Amino acid sequence: MEGDREPAGYDWPEKTRFTTLLVAREGLPILALGAFVTAVFALLEFEIPALIGLAATGFVGFFFRDPDRVVPRAEKEVVSPADGKVLLTGIVDGGPYYDGRCLKISVFMSIFNVHVNRNPASATVRRIEYHPGRFFNASLDKASADNERNAIFLETEDGHRLTTVQIAGLVARRIICRLQPGDKVRRGARFGLICFGSRLDVYLPPEAVAAVKPGDKVRAGTSVLGTLP
Repeated sequence: MEGDREPAGYDWPEKTRFTTLLVAREGLPILALGAFVTAVFALLEFEIPALIGLAATGFVGFFFRDPDRVVPRAEKEVVSPADGKVLLTGIVDGGPYYDGRCLKISVFMSIFNVHVNRNPASATVRRIEYHPGRFFNASLDKASADNERNAIFLETEDGHRLTTVQIAGLVARRIICRLQPGDKVRRGARFGLICFGSRLDVYLPPEAVAAVKPGDKVRAGTSVLGTLP
């Protein structure tokens, strides 16, 4: 069924599933455990614990939801790696994530957003750097430098460098990245997730043109953050 429902100007970056239960695989064991415990309480006729278990299981399913997404076909367009709200866009010193000045775009994910992360561009993974750190509110500026984070350094076929940084939030305690150095990734394809509220920073060449502004709502894989030179 791949490609059967492509909107004009968009592609499916991965094989589509079109199933009723679209849950990230990391959430399936938790979902199964919650359903089992809820069923046990219900069979024992413990009504209040069963209702609490049902609510908790429903929240887990909601949090780990993983819908299929389409991506725009224009190859120079960089898509958002996360669902959420744009916190900032602007030229900054790239520090440890980019050599020299660059365009930085930050997306904040609340606990209610889809937390599956997607590749911002088709590229090769050059290296991955994990940094342990604190767990400040991910909407704060200092979260980029102080929080636990995982940086993914990418290079496109045209030689453009960009970096995606997964940043843990106030209650996040697990960053998941399925990529390895040397992997060739496709724009809009899933690569990981962050549990329970977090942030992603994207560093692009300074010549890139931002397509969003602070306050904009974006969707992973579908919304365009900017255009490469």
